[in-house]
Amino acid sequence: MRLEQLQAFLKVAELGSFQQAALQSEVTQSTISRQIQGLESALKCQLFHRGAQAKLTVAGELFLRRARKICQEWDVASEEISSLFQGKQTELCVAAIHSVCVSSLPSLLPKFCLGHPHIQLRVTALGSDRALKVLQDGLVDVAIIMSHRSLTNTKELAIKPLYEEQICILMAGDHPLAAKKFITWKDLGPYPQVIFKDGYRMRRLVEDEFSRREIPLNVSLELNIPEAFYGVVQGSEMIALMPQSLVKPVIENPSFSVRYLFCPESGDRQDFRRQVSVVTTVDRLQMPPVAEFFNLVVDHYRCGALTVN
Repeated sequence: MRLEQLQAFLKVAELGSFQQAALQSEVTQSTISRQIQGLESALKCQLFHRGAQAKLTVAGELFLRRARKICQEWDVASEEISSLFQGKQTELCVAAIHSVCVSSLPSLLPKFCLGHPHIQLRVTALGSDRALKVLQDGLVDVAIIMSHRSLTNTKELAIKPLYEEQICILMAGDHPLAAKKFITWKDLGPYPQVIFKDGYRMRRLVEDEFSRREIPLNVSLELNIPEAFYGVVQGSEMIALMPQSLVKPVIENPSFSVRYLFCPESGDRQDFRRQVSVVTTVDRLQMPPVAEFFNLVVDHYRCGALTVN
């Protein structure tokens, strides 16, 4: 059963004539006849009495109500999809890692809202794994996440790297390590660490680095709110490996010390970084509001520093 068969059926039922239906539809009468015959074959019944006038059979009268509903639903669906790709959506949902929510998004969101007053913008702070999952499940339109090696552009995903930033050591201002000129990975081993919960790529990044160096990771506490890290690190011997954007609020606070990892052989700072990317699905990128928000985020970092030292 095809849509054009239903449309031909409705037209003949309305006009009571195969010939008039063909004229109004701007097709041949034989085309209308084939469409009705195909429909009757699929339903295994006759829909019209053929004569001087095409009259509905009992089955045709019953099917008429259903055919109208099917075509009406098709019209509504077509209109909704057309509106979607014309930029007429009513909301746009974003999932982003906490550091982006507190650093970049506050200045970007008002710009988008002013340009799209009819769209309700919804933003949720999530870990990278969860943010990518809700994007792939269709619960959000855009995700801003920490990248990893396997995250690449595919037929389903559109990915744009935004920036890289250094990973720092956050500790109390009077922490024993704060007095050291050079801090190495081995120096971190004896101290209890605060790390992100499962689902946060920062956690896996830290775990992988300790594992690669065969240094035990002394996990004392798991958190998922960056501000909570400050409270537990301050006044204790706990340390946390965190992106520079998350330690920026306390970097001038004497209650905290922010240090970098160094290579003991060369005395140079180690290149321990993370990359952040914006991600959406290829089909969503065809929707004007999603494309505009995606490009707004990309342009923000393109105009600024792509690398945070």
